[in-house]
Amino acid sequence: MNFDLRTRSLAEFLGSAFLLAAVVGSGIMGERLAGGNVAIALLANTLATGAMLAALTLTLAAISGAHFNPVVTLAMAWAGNFPWREVPAYLAVQFAGAFAGVATAHLMFGMRLFFASTHVRHGAAQLWSEAVATFGLLFVIWGCSRFRPAATACAIGAYITAAYWFTASTSFANPAVTLARSASDTFAGIRPLDVLPFMAAQLAGGFAAMLLFRRMSTATSGVEQRTAKLEHAAVASTRDDL
Repeated sequence: MNFDLRTRSLAEFLGSAFLLAAVVGSGIMGERLAGGNVAIALLANTLATGAMLAALTLTLAAISGAHFNPVVTLAMAWAGNFPWREVPAYLAVQFAGAFAGVATAHLMFGMRLFFASTHVRHGAAQLWSEAVATFGLLFVIWGCSRFRPAATACAIGAYITAAYWFTASTSFANPAVTLARSASDTFAGIRPLDVLPFMAAQLAGGFAAMLLFRRMSTATSGVEQRTAKLEHAAVASTRDDL
């Protein structure tokens, strides 16, 4: 079933909004209930985010592709799987939806709509973490969508759940998420001053992933062509024997 751009944009907006509501809302709830134990707060934040991402991908993938991430949209366009003319619309609703999700979470917990974060996240280790996290996310999406499409949603949720813990930055891996979280001075926030370096690292990680995918896709296509030729030769030989 094909959906028009307006419908797909709405799906991307809602997906991005619910994703940020989960990220920020679970961070607030986790911090309030953890009694000062940061590890417990992070665990709550992690599980809610991973579960929500898997659920949203399962729900909206058939409508919009369930990008919810400018890097994913740009990567899909560069790979030829998404029209460049629709990229601006997707990016606009992803950013707008992300801010709507932050505002929604704040309202649910009786806070102001937006307030700048003071949570410092800077340094080479943090930026390298964001590049690695984004690279890994695209790697999972590419591999599953190509070879195990039915498992893509669960794989994405599982990857983000893991990346929250194995990266020093807790794996933002998404420019829209990063910018929107700068407007939340909560557990999930990021200082506005740190946003652009994070986004640059995410784009770099995504670009590196696309270079690898192009190389792997070429190699895979070559193997598939050789396999097809061998199968064709085997069928022809069988016919000759008959």
